[in-house]
Amino acid sequence: MQAQKKLPQTDAIFDRLKQENGEADASEDTLRLSLDAKASVKIGLFARGGRTWAEVEALDHDFKADAKLTPFGILLPRHGELSLYFASSALTSDFIVDVLGLWWQGVRGRFPKVRTLLVNQDNGPENSSRRTQYVKRLAAFAEENGVKVRLACYPPYHSKYNPIERCWGALEQHWNGSVLDSVPTALRFAQSMTWKGKHPMVELISKSYSKGVRLTKQEMEVLEKQLERLPGLDKWFVTFSPPSPAPG
Repeated sequence: MQAQKKLPQTDAIFDRLKQENGEADASEDTLRLSLDAKASVKIGLFARGGRTWAEVEALDHDFKADAKLTPFGILLPRHGELSLYFASSALTSDFIVDVLGLWWQGVRGRFPKVRTLLVNQDNGPENSSRRTQYVKRLAAFAEENGVKVRLACYPPYHSKYNPIERCWGALEQHWNGSVLDSVPTALRFAQSMTWKGKHPMVELISKSYSKGVRLTKQEMEVLEKQLERLPGLDKWFVTFSPPSPAPG
């Protein structure tokens, strides 16, 4: 068996994750969430392997898809609650933070004591803590919502430990082999799956997003002064704090 790849910091990252996740789950003013995207799925009359109970005949060959959807999930590990957002456009930093904002506006009334969101994620290309547009949007999110956002990222080659990853296995098993012949069909399948005995909240995001949005080096230098990175693990643990209230 091939040994799993590790960075020199891998063990230290997991030690810190264990500490921060435990503290978050034990605190009333911190809410831990796990987020990530799944590979895009083709929408159309395509055979997808496995078995299906849907009586829809698939095409013999894969032609051009009618559409593609990219599932993006936000999981509350402590509460076992899953929200699924399907991107019909490119999955970008702007999409991720727009969805985070949409989700938070929908649930924040249930968590009046929460002042910090601890975000478990990988350091993927669109949500890396070094991705300039992602950093910009998270800083703006923290300011607009008056909450602290703390990234607590899993190390490379170990994203399977991110709690949301288990949900993708459940979704794939649920719609395994089924012909996703239309966008409504795919959404209905997602709505009918269960996680921890609950159906997820499912929403289609039809807004179009552009790839490649970046800040200049000078703009990023200004933003970096507003962040707090953990020394030695600065890529994996980053805090975005809202501005302090002006003295009265």
